[in-house]
Amino acid sequence: MTSSAENRAHAFRMPGVIARAEGPRPGETATGAGRRLRAALLAAAALALPGCETLSSLNPLGPSGPPEGQPGFVRGFLGGIATEDPAAALAGRQVLSAGGTAVDAAVAAAFMMTVTLPSRVGIGGGGACLVFDPQKAAVEAVMFLPRGRSAVPAGADRPAAVPLMARGLFALHTRRSSRPFEELLAPAEQRARFGTEVSRGLAADLAAVSGPLLADPTAQGIFGRAGGGPKQAGDTMVQAELAGTLGQLRLAGVGDMHQGTLARRLEETSRIVGGNLTLDELRAALPDLLAPLEVASRNGDRVAFLPPPADGGLAAAAAFEALRGGADIAQGEARGLAAAAAWRARGGDPKALVTATGLPPAQFGALPASAGLVTFDRRGIAVSCAFTMNNLFGTGRVVPGMGFLLAAAPGIGTVQPPLLSAAIAYNPNLRGFRLAAAASGQQEAPIGVAGPAALQLLRALPADAALEGGAPGTARTQLAACINYLPGRPDRCLAVTDPRGAGVSLGAVDQ
Repeated sequence: MTSSAENRAHAFRMPGVIARAEGPRPGETATGAGRRLRAALLAAAALALPGCETLSSLNPLGPSGPPEGQPGFVRGFLGGIATEDPAAALAGRQVLSAGGTAVDAAVAAAFMMTVTLPSRVGIGGGGACLVFDPQKAAVEAVMFLPRGRSAVPAGADRPAAVPLMARGLFALHTRRSSRPFEELLAPAEQRARFGTEVSRGLAADLAAVSGPLLADPTAQGIFGRAGGGPKQAGDTMVQAELAGTLGQLRLAGVGDMHQGTLARRLEETSRIVGGNLTLDELRAALPDLLAPLEVASRNGDRVAFLPPPADGGLAAAAAFEALRGGADIAQGEARGLAAAAAWRARGGDPKALVTATGLPPAQFGALPASAGLVTFDRRGIAVSCAFTMNNLFGTGRVVPGMGFLLAAAPGIGTVQPPLLSAAIAYNPNLRGFRLAAAASGQQEAPIGVAGPAALQLLRALPADAALEGGAPGTARTQLAACINYLPGRPDRCLAVTDPRGAGVSLGAVDQ
């Protein structure tokens, strides 16, 4: 079993950060410094609250209201969330209501999707997230894509990607959280243990691949009906073994999946289902903290996109740049796909590809499924994520005794990496959040991010109209926008989910 300190030490690759408190100024007593610090903290807290709210408005019910960490602790403006799964949206909103940050809400919602949308999001998979921190006036990219294999492992008939979901969400949690990691994981564990209702989105994914998926006896026990065929929307789905794995992660820490009891069990059981993961690969797999790709917008705004290897972010950045130059949606989409194809073919500087013209046209065809999530909070912190299993239901086989599907290894056979796409717009001078977008939809995911973002930021279309006009075809977009920034005027903020999908958007005021 790994310790909590060990988990944090090995969570992900990032430069060291040192925090320090300011001491007394020359000639100032310690008492005076303490008074100055208290006054500064009170002033900063008051400025951080949107509109004309006061500190007491965080929980106006006082001692008689719910305690911090319980839904209802925050009253008034909460923030917002949009995801491709209703239960995940509710989990995230509950965290915002309990006083958590957008980072906390994203972690809780993502873990919930591993239970309620395992076709696209899973402990055996991974993803990538952008985080805007108004204190830093900057966006960071937390990258935890399911890792490829150097070669097809001997004896593996369904090679699995190296999972990074749990470690990646722990890395995300280190950015700007206020609630304990274990607390955010618990709702997903309970849903898995006591059952969850099959959503429309999961039912549609089950219908698409029910034949090969239900050929696996363990998958049949989870996703199949007793009388035959896949579960339908509204059916109850219980995942006791997954609950056990989530419980172990909650108690022992995410490092246990990579260098502890869970890691050794996964090495052994992955061979049973043809994934053939090794302990060395699990131990070496770490998330990365990278600088995003950024392009200019209007009025001093910047738009940050996921960087490669999440090259859907590169495609979205190139599409946005084309739209900023006057291209229409179709032309922007073509420019974005050409940039992503060029990077996959020869690598190079992705920033140069964002503005490159004359690239050969490209079509990717069938790509792995993904799922998106966006959330923001009353502090102005915002998160935008895209997740994948590198195939619908990954390898299609559930790890015995552990209850989760393995993601398919990219670059082997016909499995390509997905075009994971997400973006956050912000104003560095105002330290303000402006917009977040994430999209799924195979090769149209990048334009599902760039199109609505450009129509909202550059042409001032309302968020719902920008989504409708900017996300063509199979793109399914989750969008959040604050027209007057956050911190700022929360009454001008909203979250929107694509009505053609099965997602839900929730926020932003709790009375």
